[in-house]
Amino acid sequence: MSASIHEAGAADAKAALAELGNDAGGISGPAQVPARRASAGYRTRRNGWLRLISPIALVVLWQVLSATGILPASKLVSPVSIVHTAWTLITTNNPSYGTLQKSLLISAERWGIGFSLGTVIAIVLALITGLSRIGEAVLDPIVQVLRSVPLLGILPLFIVWFGIGELPKDLIVLFGALFPMYVNTFAGIRGVDPKLGELSRVLGLSRAETIRHIVLPGALPQALAGLRLGVVSSLLALVVGEQINANAGLGFMITQAESFLQNNIIMVALIVYAILGLLADWVVRVIDRKALAWRGDFAQ
Repeated sequence: MSASIHEAGAADAKAALAELGNDAGGISGPAQVPARRASAGYRTRRNGWLRLISPIALVVLWQVLSATGILPASKLVSPVSIVHTAWTLITTNNPSYGTLQKSLLISAERWGIGFSLGTVIAIVLALITGLSRIGEAVLDPIVQVLRSVPLLGILPLFIVWFGIGELPKDLIVLFGALFPMYVNTFAGIRGVDPKLGELSRVLGLSRAETIRHIVLPGALPQALAGLRLGVVSSLLALVVGEQINANAGLGFMITQAESFLQNNIIMVALIVYAILGLLADWVVRVIDRKALAWRGDFAQ
């Protein structure tokens, strides 16, 4: 008797899902799909151009203030001077700084290693703690304690433990990426609608199927938000790590320029950091749009 009731409930649920799909097809039929895609493409191109306006306007205003003397070069050098300095660092192997491209590659390698490892570890920990109460009780307190320790305070301990090689810098970047990714992924897993869990039981899905088809897709928006936050947080950690115990890289370049009061070189390094972060954030945004194409929004 209970088996027949379960089968009947499953059949009703499948029929309801099929009817919902048919209703959605009726609302936006095949004839409307090309028009909607064209409209979305136009909005994407328009928003892309609009995103360039404010930075360009800011740079123009900056240059005008510098050229008129309102903004003195001793405080903040002009954009033209920054471009000239960047070109000089690219084409000249300075004995104090090296070349800009070499420093960028060293910093990018440190960030790539730390960010990748931190993201993977965060996802694994979030899956364990998000899907298991025992896992949460055992691992989550440790993660929260580590998250409460300032990165700037833990770096000297890494230097004592591991020396002044690459490992302390990679670890500080790892922690910078780990915590935002972990917190958001964990929240995404626990925030999945319980009604979807009930539906999976009615449909007779196994736990593995429920996790694959319901929990992970439901947690994906929060996880991608954590990935974007992790990009910024890990770059901040990279700046800290490279300015304390490095002999090469963008952070080392900033430290050397500070010693010689060369604001132009400091600005070049900071802008390169910003460009690196914007490129990484753009990649995550592209992944976000592709992976969450099914999700609507209210932006116009």
